[in-house]
Amino acid sequence: MTDALPLQDRIALVVGASRGIGYQSALAMAKAGAHVVATSRTQGALEALDDEIFTATGRHATLVPFDLIDGGGVDRLGGAIFERFGRLDIWVNAAATLGAGGLTPVSHIDPRGFAKIEKTNFTAVYRLIRSLEPLLRLSEAGRVIHLTTSVAREPKAFWGLYAATKAGAEALMLAWADEIENTPIRVSVLDPGRMRTQMRAQAFPGEDPETLPHPSEIGTLVVELARGDRVPGLRVDFRDWKAGLAADGLI
Repeated sequence: MTDALPLQDRIALVVGASRGIGYQSALAMAKAGAHVVATSRTQGALEALDDEIFTATGRHATLVPFDLIDGGGVDRLGGAIFERFGRLDIWVNAAATLGAGGLTPVSHIDPRGFAKIEKTNFTAVYRLIRSLEPLLRLSEAGRVIHLTTSVAREPKAFWGLYAATKAGAEALMLAWADEIENTPIRVSVLDPGRMRTQMRAQAFPGEDPETLPHPSEIGTLVVELARGDRVPGLRVDFRDWKAGLAADGLI
């Protein structure tokens, strides 16, 4: 590990790496020296990420295309990482969905759409924790960065299902963080705030995206939270960090 490559030789899994915050987190960690294991449903988007990582670093990522609603696939992911790397140092959990219908009144949500969003945003988090904790325990300094949202704590009209599933996922992460406080694993629940992502555009199609931070701006913070030589805060807000507060003080 060096100041230039603070994540050198660390194994970093990014769940939801095909676009937005996940994509930029994967790229930033690769540039910081990590070997990135990138997952997404979309093979082509993962290949585009790998091309950019290779251009920037001269090294390829490990690509794992699969859908988070496949619980067996989540279980197999942990086994595959162990077989290849023997441990996991960093897990960035950036995958989430509003569903194909976008913002919807609670009473109008289709049951099949409900099930898919719930499995992606909530159940998959439980299954990932179950699959990845043994690997993180094998790291000298496991780091977990879970992307959350303000509507998980302050639900708003039409955000009901997304808010409920993200609130559940956040509760799981915080409870798990308390359970593993005597291990070298540290969890950070990171709120990026309003950001120029596809999900934001889906929710607010009339908003000018140029008024929002680009997801690449959060990459430096993700690298900081992922460092094994620092103890990150449990709750971290990108806006506070951007305003000048150190990540280890955002608790």
